[in-house]
Amino acid sequence: MTKNNPHIILLVVFMLMSTAIKAQFLNGSDTSNRVITTAVPFLLFSPDSRASGMGDVGVATSPDANSVHWNNAKLAFIEANTGGSISYVPWLGRIVDDMAISYLNYFKKLDRDQAIAFNFRYFDLGEIQLTDIQGLPQGVENPQELAIDGTYSRKLSDNFSIGVTGRFIWSNLAGNVTNAPGASAGTSIAVDLGAYYTKDLILKGKEANLSLGAHISNIGQKITYTNEANEDFIPGNLRLGAAFKTSLDAYNSLTFAFDANKLLVPSPQIVRPGQPAGSNKTLLAGTFGSFGDAPDGFSEELQEITLSFGAEYWYRDVFAARAGYFYENPNKGGRKFFTLGVGFRYQVFGVDFSYLIPPERDDPLGDTLRVTILLTFNGGDEEDSSN
Repeated sequence: MTKNNPHIILLVVFMLMSTAIKAQFLNGSDTSNRVITTAVPFLLFSPDSRASGMGDVGVATSPDANSVHWNNAKLAFIEANTGGSISYVPWLGRIVDDMAISYLNYFKKLDRDQAIAFNFRYFDLGEIQLTDIQGLPQGVENPQELAIDGTYSRKLSDNFSIGVTGRFIWSNLAGNVTNAPGASAGTSIAVDLGAYYTKDLILKGKEANLSLGAHISNIGQKITYTNEANEDFIPGNLRLGAAFKTSLDAYNSLTFAFDANKLLVPSPQIVRPGQPAGSNKTLLAGTFGSFGDAPDGFSEELQEITLSFGAEYWYRDVFAARAGYFYENPNKGGRKFFTLGVGFRYQVFGVDFSYLIPPERDDPLGDTLRVTILLTFNGGDEEDSSN
């Protein structure tokens, strides 16, 4: 990080530490603010500009080159025979100037019913100037994280498909710090499972489409940066949603979409004075127990669901305009923001932009700009598929 403001450095160091700190138990009088934290949270960051321009909606929208992140089952319905995309996101640009996420993917239709994809995601957390307790420089480190995916998607009928993704995760937060014995890069292996249903309709003489999607992502082994006694959950996530597309006329179409997400990791627990903190949950216990382990019961479980709303307008399948809204309960992180986006398609080439607008001026996510470049071949524009 090229900025040398000590407050900035402290903030970034805290963010790095928070991805590896266990949040299973809270101690103290504040029992209402129970934010769920996990290792490698970058796996949930929206990587592409189309979905992020719609408020991070994507589980049931029409398939495109970035479908694997949102719902791998959609890939079987993509119209292009082969293609890919590359996305770049400067992250927390209001705070630092060298943190970024890069997302590269490639897909291939094997036949009418099957498709495969390969994805690479890289999170560069920038350079950090390390100092000792006296403030003397101890060198510069560059924490990095990445994930490599392989996906298979298949239609089971003309309206329904499923998908499976295998993922390798590598996270190096310590770098080559010599005064942290035992610290090392963490690794994990995870699986995504998806389902997608799409149905063409005729409403009042106009073409329309209804799509439903479900996607479970990042179900895999916990990750550690030291030893097995200090393992952290990776961000397992359940995403459900729907999308409705209607043709306004021969040249214009409009899509409305909605997603709901819930982390499949344990809720932070309240530790009362004199009570034991308890033991870490296993992967299966943490995943399946995440639907009913909140200390305040069902009302708190509902608070752990984030909501995304988005709309997309297309003119002649060439120009797109997008808008969306993302909401997270204040007791669970409090992220709230509006998004805007535009897209352009010409023959095999496409480009998308999105812009994030938080309600508060000092929000670190403010001014987040994403750009995605797409190439598709031998099947037309993937955005032209039904939904």
